[in-house]
Amino acid sequence: MQYTRARSWRCGLVCALALVACGDSSGDPTGDSFSGSGVSQASQTSQASQPTTSPGTDASAGSDGTGGEGTTTGGTTDDPVETSDPSDATATTGPPPMGCGDGVVMGDEECDDGDDDNTDECLDTCVAASCGDGFVQAGVEACDDGNNDDGDDCTSECSVPSCGDGELANDELCDDGNNSNTDACLNTCLPASCGDGYVQEGVEECDDGGASAECDADCTPAVCGDSVVNPEAGEACDDGNDDDSDACVAGCAVASCGDGFVQDGVEQCDDGGQQLGDGCDDECALECGNQGEGDLIADNGTNTNVFYCYNEPDSVDTRAMKACHSHFGIGNCCLIPGGYSGLQWGECGAGGGANTIHWHPDAHPQGHCAPFYAPGDVVAPGWCGVILGNFMG
Repeated sequence: MQYTRARSWRCGLVCALALVACGDSSGDPTGDSFSGSGVSQASQTSQASQPTTSPGTDASAGSDGTGGEGTTTGGTTDDPVETSDPSDATATTGPPPMGCGDGVVMGDEECDDGDDDNTDECLDTCVAASCGDGFVQAGVEACDDGNNDDGDDCTSECSVPSCGDGELANDELCDDGNNSNTDACLNTCLPASCGDGYVQEGVEECDDGGASAECDADCTPAVCGDSVVNPEAGEACDDGNDDDSDACVAGCAVASCGDGFVQDGVEQCDDGGQQLGDGCDDECALECGNQGEGDLIADNGTNTNVFYCYNEPDSVDTRAMKACHSHFGIGNCCLIPGGYSGLQWGECGAGGGANTIHWHPDAHPQGHCAPFYAPGDVVAPGWCGVILGNFMG
């Protein structure tokens, strides 16, 4: 401050001396006018009467040229102007605060990390990062779509939806939040259903993902007679009943000749095989005209392909009767009276003459008309008819 005041005083002295010099050059000893300056005396007087504004200048000095600047009266100066140190001004005001992003938490800022990275803990708005702010915080959030909708690609907890998280999202049809495949929702987030390969407790009895040897396609145990045809269980049919005379017999098999079951309206017989000569042929037609009178079969000897059934212990007489039955029908054969023997079997009421074939259970008596007949011979109509065959053959 003293240095500034000294400079101001010297400056004032120089100015005063200059004014005096100018007055001398005009030739006016009184200093009332300035030659060639164009400045009037009044103007000079006015300027002289104004107190100097330089720091440390006495307001009453300047007219006599002796106290032109910095005259001190009683150790004081009139209206000093102090010039402050520039360094003082800088320290007082300083640069204005930068605000959010200056790295200093101020005011209502929640944070200020001094950068514009929105993937860290502090956003560029100086708000702490949080789920739902629309920015994915690295290492913390898997996603952040800025909403609380759990049905889109990002949950309200900022995680990517996945099957089993308990939230129904995207193309999931269900999500019960567990890995059980025995409840209503599978761990693939698909509703449980028959055929999915998992047994739903309380709903399904079995589920093999389709028909199997143990499980029907409707997820019930494979059982013949349940009206469900299951080829995997060996079923060709299943009419839901135990009637073996219809088109579907025991074991869920399609009825056929040789299965041992007589199909109504289709088969005459079915002895469980297709061997000829056992009373039932390979087309399940009766081979015996007297079906039911025996388990064995034999030709009746008439060359008419008519067979008769008999049993092995049968006597010749009984076989002769059964052979006759195969030709004329059960109950229509009688012993023919007359002749040398009354044991010949023929049609009842027809006699043994020219009207009927007869079966000889004994030898023809010698002396009778030729030819002689052996036991079992079948004789053409007439007592001495031609031998057609032998039913014992």
